[in-house]
Amino acid sequence: MKYKVNEVSAHKKEFSTTEMKVPVLLHTSEELLPNDETFGQLENLAKDKRLFHHIAAMSDVHPKKGRKNPTGTAIASKNILMPQINDTAPNCGMRFLKTNLTVDNTTENQIDAIFRELVKVVPTKKYVGTKISYKLALDVARFGIKPLVEHFKTRTKNEIENSYSNGNFFKDQQLSERDILDAVPSLFFHIGKYRLGILGAAGNHFLDLMKITEIKNKEIAEKFGIKEGQYIFLMHTGSGLLGQYASYMYTPKKKEHLSQRIVLKLGTMLFDSQKKKVYAKVAEKLKEYKDKDEFLGYEEKSLEGEMFLTAHKTSANFGFANRTILTHQIDHAIEKVLGKSADLDLLYDNTHISIEKEHHFGEDVWIHRNGAVRANGPSRMGSHPLYSKTGEPVFIPSSMSTPAYLAVGTDQNESTFFSAGHGTGRRKEAQSDRADSKDELLKKMEKSHVKLYNAKSKGVINQDSAYYKDVEEVISGMVDNKIIDVVAKMQPVAVLMY
Repeated sequence: MKYKVNEVSAHKKEFSTTEMKVPVLLHTSEELLPNDETFGQLENLAKDKRLFHHIAAMSDVHPKKGRKNPTGTAIASKNILMPQINDTAPNCGMRFLKTNLTVDNTTENQIDAIFRELVKVVPTKKYVGTKISYKLALDVARFGIKPLVEHFKTRTKNEIENSYSNGNFFKDQQLSERDILDAVPSLFFHIGKYRLGILGAAGNHFLDLMKITEIKNKEIAEKFGIKEGQYIFLMHTGSGLLGQYASYMYTPKKKEHLSQRIVLKLGTMLFDSQKKKVYAKVAEKLKEYKDKDEFLGYEEKSLEGEMFLTAHKTSANFGFANRTILTHQIDHAIEKVLGKSADLDLLYDNTHISIEKEHHFGEDVWIHRNGAVRANGPSRMGSHPLYSKTGEPVFIPSSMSTPAYLAVGTDQNESTFFSAGHGTGRRKEAQSDRADSKDELLKKMEKSHVKLYNAKSKGVINQDSAYYKDVEEVISGMVDNKIIDVVAKMQPVAVLMY
């Protein structure tokens, strides 16, 4: 490794060079340090004088193709919104669903039958998902999941109150349809109304059935209503095409597909916005920053900044909506197979791509979390009836066949801006026992007593455990850094992904 770090502790390192305006705190052991490409990106970002205090990097920090900032980071700025820090998938996130299914009342054959049905109703790659009206799409943009829950009469318990921000990034802010359409072209909503209820074909979006194998914190587990032998669903998915299109409108990033370029061109051509002249200035900035090392920023109180934030929150609401529709489909699929309800109960729906105003180190700042979740301790969870007593739930999955963990945030985690990693992250180099074909992967997973469903993509072999960091070492470091308190250990049983 060409970059040098100073050891703060066994699981924390500081990285700084003479050109950097703020240091990077890496919450990782020596073994889990990232590659040189990651360090190069962090150094380039840290040269920006608009950043506040330091950059926090999680143990799963790693580069992602086409992105200027590594996944697994939390970055603060005072008055500036910086779209290139985050991936163009607002509210890509995870949802933890409790069920009444256990090892005592559910057989392997029943689980197999459930997942064969789920393959039909939880599509991974599809042009049309669960269609909603244009009016409902706009209502989701303005109000989050509440109108969707009412429209579909979803049966999931605690669906709104146990979603991050109550499933609405606008919170108490009252926006009109005109406010939304001044920031996001109507064409995107006409596309978005067909795109909910799709798990996604990108990366490692998944639906896992997991068995709770060990309770680590009995008191919090009881508050959460979980026990050993219980089955839970863990879902990872994003805000779909609407989220991508709305982000690309304000982010100078190369479009990866021809379809993206076409839709964005049409969307901006047909953009019936009262702020069209303001957006013309945004478009000029996108061209200017397209090939720059520097990061584009919008002043928070500028019209450009307001438009960007509206677009960001609008598309983020579609992340919640997507997981709500998918949960609705899962609920009815299980009842169809078993002849009874699984009594789905949302423990938490959280986001790992977000921009939020928060108070840290005595200042109100914008926290850009890119592949990182908020991990507040009890004292920062306000009046929430459950999390103010436990801390904010954090899920740490790894690969398709290795253990996962349920944890909570702590009150001693200021060095990450009260954030946590959203997984273990990829290794610098894959282990030698990696699967080189789908057949090898299926056999390897079978040895771990995990069944893989759908798995139509060639790239599914890249989700083999050989490519991911050791989850036990990651968890050990997060505990040592007081990022999390561990609540329970889980083991995948069945996995659905593309």
